[in-house]
Amino acid sequence: MPRDRLRALQLERLRRQVSRLYRHSPFYRQRMDAAGVSPRDIRSLDDIRRLPFTTRQDLLEMQRRSPPLGDHLVPPRERWVEIHPSSGEVPLYMVWSKADVARITDMAARALYSAGARPGDLIHNALGYGLWVGGLAAHYGATAAGMVVIPIGTDSLRRQIEYLVNWAPRVLLTTPSQGLYLAEQIRERGLGPADLGLEVGIFAAEPGVEHPSTRQRLERALGLDAYDLYGLSEVTPIMAAECEAKAGLHWPEDHHLVEIIHPRTLEPVRPGEVGILVFTDLTRDALPLLRYWTNDYATWTDEPCACGRTLLRSPGGVLGRSDQLVIFRGAKFYPAELERILHEYPELGEEYRLVLERDPATLVDRCTLVVETAPQALWEGPQLAERLQRHLRDELRLVAEVRVVRYGSLERTMRQSRRVQDLRAVGPGAAQTVPGAIPGW
Repeated sequence: MPRDRLRALQLERLRRQVSRLYRHSPFYRQRMDAAGVSPRDIRSLDDIRRLPFTTRQDLLEMQRRSPPLGDHLVPPRERWVEIHPSSGEVPLYMVWSKADVARITDMAARALYSAGARPGDLIHNALGYGLWVGGLAAHYGATAAGMVVIPIGTDSLRRQIEYLVNWAPRVLLTTPSQGLYLAEQIRERGLGPADLGLEVGIFAAEPGVEHPSTRQRLERALGLDAYDLYGLSEVTPIMAAECEAKAGLHWPEDHHLVEIIHPRTLEPVRPGEVGILVFTDLTRDALPLLRYWTNDYATWTDEPCACGRTLLRSPGGVLGRSDQLVIFRGAKFYPAELERILHEYPELGEEYRLVLERDPATLVDRCTLVVETAPQALWEGPQLAERLQRHLRDELRLVAEVRVVRYGSLERTMRQSRRVQDLRAVGPGAAQTVPGAIPGW
C-alpha cells in the first residue's frame, strides 16, 4: 500500500480509537482531560503527540487500584475468548476478545509468512504455550495461513530432538538461546543439520538474531536461514518479522501507529537515529493502549524494502531494552553486546552467566563472568580467561573476573534464557517511572 494511503487509513482508525477510549475508558478520559485534549483535536497523525505516554507502571497502578483489569475499556464478557498475563514478576492481565484473536492471528500469519514459512509447511513450534502468549499466537497464525503445527512448546529435549528428526519440519520457531542449545544437543548425539531437514528458523522472545555473529551460528549449526520475530504481550504477542531481505523488522502499521521517541527530549527521532519504540493500538478491541512506552530501543526507515513492502521498518531489529542495560562501575552495555564478543571465540560454547553482586560489608560491587568451552575444545581455561578479560575491558570498559569452565558445567533449559543475574541490592528511589529517565543515555 502506498504510504499516503496507509497514513490515511491510520488516521481514520486513530480517530475512531481515541473517541472510543474517551467514551468508555475512565483511565484515558481522565488522562486526556488532564492534557487538555479531546477526540476532536486529533486531526492528523502528528496530533498523537499531544497525548501523554502510557507506561507499564501506569497500567500496574491502574490494575492495583481496580483489580484485576483496572478502570479501562473492556468489552462485555460474552465477547471475551482468553485471559493472559504479561511476563514479569508482577503480571499485567490481558483479555483477548473474539475480534482481538482475529487481529492477533492476522499479524502472526503475516509475520510468519514474511519470515519464509509457507502454506503446507510443517512448523516445530517450541515457543511456550499456556498462560504465556507467544506459542499460542504463533499457532493461531500458522494454522490460519495453512501451515501444520507441531505444538511441542518447551517439552523435554529428548522429545524436541525426536520430533525434529522423525518429522523433519521445514520451519523451527523458538528463541535464539533455545536454538543454540538444541543445536548443541543434536551435535552431541552425533547428528547434524542434514538429519533434520530444517530450512527456516524464526527466532523470538530474546535479542540476538539481529547480530551477524549469532545469526551465523544459528544458521551454521542448524542448517537454516535465521529470521528475527518481535512481539510484546502488552500490545501484540507476535507483530513484526524480518523478510527474505533480512533488512529489519516490518511493523504492521495498519494495526499499530509506531513512533520512535528520544528518551530525553521525548520527541521523534530522525531516520537512522536510536529511540524508544512507542505503540498505539489502532484496531484492538479489549484494553487498547495509547502511546505505550515499550523500553525497547530501535531505529526506523520508511524507505521501501527490497521485498516490496512499504511498511515502516527497523533495520537491525530491536537493539536492546532500556531496563536491561547493565551498568557496572561506569561500563554500560547490553547483554547482546556481551554475547557478540563471546561469539568471536570459537573455543567458547553458548552458555554463560554474568553475575553482579555487592559485598554487604564493603558495599563494593563485583562482576563475575562464567563461560563454558565449546564441545571438544582443547582446555586452555586460564589463558582464554585472560584474553577475554582484556577484550571486555578494551571494548566494553567492563572490569570483570572471568572464569572459563568445561563444557556442560552450566545448567541448560528449554525456557527463555536468563543469563544475566543482578544480585546487587537496589536502593530507594531506583525505580524508573518517567519515560525520559533512562540510565546512561
